[in-house]
Amino acid sequence: MKPHILRWDPEPGRRLLVVSDIHGNVPYFEGVLRKVGFSDRDELIIDGDFLEKGQESLRMLRILMELARRGNTHVLLGNCDDWYDLFRPEWDDTNDEKVLQYVLWRKSGLLWDMCNAAGIDPFDMGDFTAVKHRLLRAFPLEWNFLRSLPHAIETGHFVFVHAGRTPGKRLEDHSVGELVKVDHFLTLNRYCDKWTVVGHWPTVLYGTDKVIANPIIDRVKRIASIDGGCVLKDDGQLNCLIIPHRESEDFGFVSYDPFPERTVLDDQAEGDRSYYIRWGDSSVEVLERGEEFSRCRHRRTGYEMEILTKYLFTDNPITDCNDCTDYVLPLREGDRVRVVETCSRGYFVKHKGTSGWYYGRLV
Repeated sequence: MKPHILRWDPEPGRRLLVVSDIHGNVPYFEGVLRKVGFSDRDELIIDGDFLEKGQESLRMLRILMELARRGNTHVLLGNCDDWYDLFRPEWDDTNDEKVLQYVLWRKSGLLWDMCNAAGIDPFDMGDFTAVKHRLLRAFPLEWNFLRSLPHAIETGHFVFVHAGRTPGKRLEDHSVGELVKVDHFLTLNRYCDKWTVVGHWPTVLYGTDKVIANPIIDRVKRIASIDGGCVLKDDGQLNCLIIPHRESEDFGFVSYDPFPERTVLDDQAEGDRSYYIRWGDSSVEVLERGEEFSRCRHRRTGYEMEILTKYLFTDNPITDCNDCTDYVLPLREGDRVRVVETCSRGYFVKHKGTSGWYYGRLV
């Protein structure tokens, strides 16, 4: 299938606000729009992956449909959104069994939500091929909206695309996968002719020793990577890139997460070493299991750290674990931090988008 490309000329003087990878998290989406002060004077671009992994995909879809009807919200597809593929002529119905297994494993997402809204028990579907056509008849407005969405939006100065592109290659000449499923785009040797705004790959995954969820602006490659790990990371955030007008490169951003904010009372120096164990490379050997913390060795690097025991996926000596770090944040009295975890040793907090440990007092 060839990609659908939308070319658009934003009205002069209006802010362009870009949000990606909402993943069905309505509270984060509503929170970041409040924080940025979104209004009818702005243009909002949803840079893909607004569905799946979170708990409210159908509600999220309907919110975007309503916003799009107002004329100043522009939605494009990510690799988690193009469920209309199920009904395209080239779709092989033999894949329906795999889709069914995904739905039953995930227990969330658009198809799960639609089944429940239509009174269909997902665990009693049997023939998913027949069920999907029931869903097509039950939700015509939702399916028509998804079918209408582009895979990329191009303006005179920007390309908004979920995951990446090849500079110098017309957007229409890409495959859909080349636009919506490009992992770690910033590490590829691609220097863009127009500013390219992407999500897809959480920005925290570009670091090895620190966990930083803020957007990354690469002015050499002309790439803005904005996925803050919403839903995917326990300490993730939803970022909104702020482009002051249609030709501006003076980017700003706001982010939203729900963690309580508190004030640092004691100075703390930065730790002298740290590592970030994360998705895709999270196999550890448990050296000493404790009730609250366990001493573990990261199997690939040999790096040892104390990990919250509840982050270990199994009771086995070799196991995968939740994303974690032993980074000790440099903080000063009066700094404001957002508290993600509280334990007997201190606090796991975020300060200006960076996550780490604080062992002093908070108020």
